[in-house]
Amino acid sequence: MVVRMRSTKSHTKNRRSHHALESTSFSQCENCKALKRRHIVCTSCGFYRGKKVMDLVKKTEKKQKKAKAAQAKS
Repeated sequence: MVVRMRSTKSHTKNRRSHHALESTSFSQCENCKALKRRHIVCTSCGFYRGKKVMDLVKKTEKKQKKAKAAQAKS
């Protein structure tokens, strides 16, 4: 039995032509000059578009505290 509104191979491939993976582009952080992904906060200094967005000291302290708690638990 034939499907009434069957998609041909060429129509399917045309639809999937936009599904290819693209390589991530990097740019330089304006503050610390480290490489970072575009449109994302810098992981080395916590700045985004010239403004401090994330406090990295507080974040690392929180991570260490969590690791200590997990280590004490086991």
